Amino acid sequence: MLARSSAPPLVLAGGTDVYPARVGRTIDEDVLDLTGIATLRGIVETPEGWRLGATTTWSEVAEARLPPLFAGLQAAAREVGGRQVQNAGTLAGNLCNASPAADGAPALLALEATVEIAGPAPRRLPLRSFILGPRRTALAPDELVVALHVAKPARPAEGAFVKLGARRYLVISIAMASAVVEFDDDDRVAAARVAVGACSAVAERLPALEAVLAGQPRDRLAAVVSESHLAPLSPIDDIRGSAGYRREAVVALLQRLLGGFSP
Repeated sequence: MLARSSAPPLVLAGGTDVYPARVGRTIDEDVLDLTGIATLRGIVETPEGWRLGATTTWSEVAEARLPPLFAGLQAAAREVGGRQVQNAGTLAGNLCNASPAADGAPALLALEATVEIAGPAPRRLPLRSFILGPRRTALAPDELVVALHVAKPARPAEGAFVKLGARRYLVISIAMASAVVEFDDDDRVAAARVAVGACSAVAERLPALEAVLAGQPRDRLAAVVSESHLAPLSPIDDIRGSAGYRREAVVALLQRLLGGFSP
């Protein structure tokens, strides 16, 4: 249907982002509703890792039996709007909406997720190459996201997620952070991936912080965080907070996030 459409239809997964973005504007284009396509939904473990179907809902993510690697993504799933939104909103919908404050993006970035795309030439992209900017993705008009893929880590790994908002639920993030940390046999960091959202045009990894975390004992992770690690971020002033406030808040969030890995 996408390939033969002269005008690209509106692709609808959960619909929770579509209608708020169109307040005051009618939907007069064709709508392609994906919710009835069973093969686009569900989480499956494979020998290489996990396949997360594009229309898997946030409630399904939160309630799935997954290893500690996914703890950050599952925590993010419980922060997406309220329960009704989590029951309808989908993984791919959250990413294709490409909001700088998308709750799923930092957690999936820390998981090094890749995006599986169907179209005339099926392909996969790293998540960081898929989201190009606010409301912009690498999808062509005749392409569709069908799944996300997460590879199995080389060592035992744990994930975490923290979010700052003006209230506890139903709130757009002021700042948020997610991490996946792999530990060696001595309970020291073998590898770390840390991502921050709502503080730049797209969620960003923090390579300088990841590098300094390597080799640290589990109970020392929060102590290494400093503002010097925030170079990839470019926060803005908006109604939810100033750029300066966001920078200070991110340092505290990262300390809280990494402190959660302590024994």
